[in-house]
Amino acid sequence: MFSNRLAKVFRHTGKIAKKTGVTCYRIYDHDLPEFPFCIEFYEDNLYVAEYRRRHGMTEDEHDQWLEESLKVISEVLKVTGHKIFLKLRQRKPGRLGQYSKLDGIKQEFVVNENGLKFIVNLSDYLDTGLFLDHRITREYVRKEAHNKKALNLFAYTGSFSVYAAAGGAAEVVTVDLSKTYLDWAKRNMQLNHFSDDLKYTYIHTDVVRYLQTLQEEYFDIIILDPPTFSNSKRMNDFLDIQRDHAVLINACLKGLKQGGILYFSTNYRKFMLEKAKLHASLVQEITKATTPFDFEGKLARYCFKITK
Repeated sequence: MFSNRLAKVFRHTGKIAKKTGVTCYRIYDHDLPEFPFCIEFYEDNLYVAEYRRRHGMTEDEHDQWLEESLKVISEVLKVTGHKIFLKLRQRKPGRLGQYSKLDGIKQEFVVNENGLKFIVNLSDYLDTGLFLDHRITREYVRKEAHNKKALNLFAYTGSFSVYAAAGGAAEVVTVDLSKTYLDWAKRNMQLNHFSDDLKYTYIHTDVVRYLQTLQEEYFDIIILDPPTFSNSKRMNDFLDIQRDHAVLINACLKGLKQGGILYFSTNYRKFMLEKAKLHASLVQEITKATTPFDFEGKLARYCFKITK
């Protein structure tokens, strides 16, 4: 059953990927309840994450099931075992930070997306360093960035910053609370030959605190892609995106020039945009327009283009 399903989705998705020149894409995401995996290609390497659930198996039974499942994945997708990286995604309750480090192997690879290069790490963290679902959104930013001042908040590894720089942005500011990810963002920028210290700056701070000091009407483009919840010890308060999104968005709008654009995204499944509270001239939901072919019908995130 799993083999047949995986072969079917791979034929369809792989064909589109090859036709469009996409080398990093999602193959499978919990299509069958009995096989709760997320499977993604990063060029010739494969990321496989098992979602934690109550499977009712003993530890030995689960190990055998997992071994057989990985054998199917290897055979159907034609990827050898040493190129398959396995993770366990845990759905933990409570307010957690955005990313979790798993190992210390640090097996990094450089992958390509739309003519740009990115460092991914499939061994050390739950997330890989490149969120594939925003492939189209990043391209939107590149097309609009020429001679513009861009701000990337909750920047993670800086993929939006790279796209803004590639689009000819006059200035790119990258902000994140994690020094590890901020350094990763800088390496991604340098990998693509964007190393001008005057044009490209990196700020290690709490985004909420940073927004309180934001210069009014300075930026042309802002990217705001916050975690659903965060309670980092380095923050003054925990972040709840449903509760706090209007305040965050309005703080960003204050820093935008008239006619400037804010791209806001959230992974919160039950998210409801409080449009009436926003100080914006135009709010467009672009979730569908920014959904890549490999996420159609499965994407649990919202995306908005908000114009001041």
